[in-house]
Amino acid sequence: MTVSKDKFDFGFEQVSATEKTEKVTRVFERVSSRYDIMNDVMSFGIHRLWKKWFVESLPLHQNGVYLDVAGGTGDIASSLSDRLTRFGVQAQILVSDINPAMIEAGKKKCPHLSWACGSAEALPLPDHSVDVITIAFGLRNVTHRDKALLEFYRVLRPGGKMACLEFSQPAQPLQKLYDLYSFHIIPKMGEVIAQDREAYQYLSESIRTFLTREELLSLMKSVGFTRAKYETFTGGVVALHTGYKL
Repeated sequence: MTVSKDKFDFGFEQVSATEKTEKVTRVFERVSSRYDIMNDVMSFGIHRLWKKWFVESLPLHQNGVYLDVAGGTGDIASSLSDRLTRFGVQAQILVSDINPAMIEAGKKKCPHLSWACGSAEALPLPDHSVDVITIAFGLRNVTHRDKALLEFYRVLRPGGKMACLEFSQPAQPLQKLYDLYSFHIIPKMGEVIAQDREAYQYLSESIRTFLTREELLSLMKSVGFTRAKYETFTGGVVALHTGYKL
């Protein structure tokens, strides 16, 4: 989490706001071509279940606008598109990401989606223009999380929903095993599969330095989100936070 006005977490390192944005951008540029493979390997495929639960929890809006922020290679948006089609819902789905390399990888995989390159802290959309905003495993990589939440609130229409799926703090019985796996095994996987140990060392550390569930809930409420709540999955490994705009 942010520890002072001018220092921000990049894993366990404290850097300036500009440095964090640049470092995170470089990490995802380096891993973009192996990102999907690594997600499957690291989570033993469980990330697909988390994302399925996430998408299934979203409301259906006929002729609505859905925005997936930090959408990476399009997993959430593609799954959402399938769900809307299944229910006969016509809607616009837009994926935004700050990293051009991730967007290019996503376009190859999901050419049917709409894509926009931009920061979560300055969304390229007008006020009150979106019905549902999603962000999955991306908020912890954002430098100014409060600004991002304010942007989500700004572009949502009254009554619109924000949903954030993110890694969280596992229950105490799982903590030691989780630490062993994330700090030692995941970086080794990154080294072997993605040829980038450093990137996956950061991604493991970023989970530890992210906001607690209660801290994120409090931040959402301070921005203005109502009916804000969270639920956890897989023993607290991930949490789903949701809130609505008045």
